[in-house]
Amino acid sequence: MVTSTLKGQSSSSRDLVYSVIIPAYNEEALLPATLSSLHVAMDSIPHKGEIIVVDNNSTDNTKQIAKRYGARVVFEPFRQIARARNCGARSAKSNFFIFLDADTILPPQLLQNALSLLEKDRHCGGGTLIGFDAPLPFFAGNLVRFWNWLSKTGRLAAGSFIFCLARAFHDIGGFDEQVYAGEEIFFSRRIRAWGKRHNMLFTIIADKNVITSGRKFRWYSSIQIAMLLILFTVFPFALRNRSLCSFWYRRPDQ
Repeated sequence: MVTSTLKGQSSSSRDLVYSVIIPAYNEEALLPATLSSLHVAMDSIPHKGEIIVVDNNSTDNTKQIAKRYGARVVFEPFRQIARARNCGARSAKSNFFIFLDADTILPPQLLQNALSLLEKDRHCGGGTLIGFDAPLPFFAGNLVRFWNWLSKTGRLAAGSFIFCLARAFHDIGGFDEQVYAGEEIFFSRRIRAWGKRHNMLFTIIADKNVITSGRKFRWYSSIQIAMLLILFTVFPFALRNRSLCSFWYRRPDQ
């Protein structure tokens, strides 16, 4: 059985095989379920891992909840998804990185599959297809089906779950901090190119999905989402503008 961070914080960092890095801003409502499921997954495999929660300047109990579930908490004051992920990676002590969103459930078999690929010296990283915690509206459901097809055929990882070799991550400079959204697309392309140079594959695992929250599809209308997609497709440089990327940073109750 793996000794997760909750059970084995005193163990030497040299024994760590992987680090699960979770960026989190005001996630007190959904983080407990994410961390609970993560411990189940970690306890099901024969490798030692650590959990790192990046408190991205939360104003709620995110930090306290993360510590209660045995995570190591690091602080990133500037609210940006790419920067939060990079902050967590800098503090990681293992050779394999798993990036997981704070509203996402990780099935045990998916964690095992990802680590098995990284151990084979033929894979530099990858991702998985995504599912949601509740039925989606018609437009959103078709959008997700299209994304899963694009992810699999184009080998692009969704931000909710990305795995990679630590050395590949550091060699390419991590996530691009010039953009406020879509950083996982640029990351996938760069690490895929790194893998090609080292005769390694970037793989999308298709037989096990993560389950993530569909709250943004409940917060925003199909028209709003469609307009955003058109904007970023026609003007990709708009991803460098924080206000234009407010879909990823603003919540209806704020």
